[in-house]
Amino acid sequence: MFGFAGNAMACTIKDFSAVAECDGGQGVIRVTDVDPLGVPAEVTVYLENNGADLRKVGTQVIEGSTAEGVTVTFDEKWKPKAEYRIHIAADKYVDDDLPILVAPDESCKKADDTPPASSEKQEKPGKPDKPGKPEKPGQPEKPGQAAEKEPAEEGKAPTPSTSESGTPAGSGGTNNLPSPEGDSNLAETGADSDTGPIAGVAAVLVALGVGAVFYSMRRRGSSMR
Repeated sequence: MFGFAGNAMACTIKDFSAVAECDGGQGVIRVTDVDPLGVPAEVTVYLENNGADLRKVGTQVIEGSTAEGVTVTFDEKWKPKAEYRIHIAADKYVDDDLPILVAPDESCKKADDTPPASSEKQEKPGKPDKPGKPEKPGQPEKPGQAAEKEPAEEGKAPTPSTSESGTPAGSGGTNNLPSPEGDSNLAETGADSDTGPIAGVAAVLVALGVGAVFYSMRRRGSSMR
């Protein structure tokens, strides 16, 4: 029974797996061992061509493997769909090949080979600036307005000076002045002209007074009867 348990836990070819992939643009082949016993295992990788070994890629030893797995990496610039043979030798437990490993359909691309995103997208040309609106030309002035804006000095004729108009002030001044006798006659004439209106007003007042007295005496007499 213990022998059966020991065989069940022994290292087998099923504890190993391999994959071809890219690591930062570089092709690699990784082999992982999940043997929980940690049996040292020698891993050898060969490039195949029509079922024959074309080239030995390399050999590495896996030590201290666990159930979580321990991985070794081989740098290999593999070509798409290239075939590799991987041989495992683990003490007296394993001496066998893994199934033929076939590389992916596309090779690894370096970061420099990938065109930048900015070069893929064409920059859209900027929109042309809208032309500014042309300024409206000023309206021409009407003939009447232009005439009004002319200086006042041009529209008005110069006022003649005292010396240019008429007779000089000094010549014949004494002959034109009225005599004192004429003023006295005017004063007397004005006094005589006021006498008539004053007399008429006085007569009217007297007539009104007489009428008022007569009217009051008549009413008094009628009341005594």
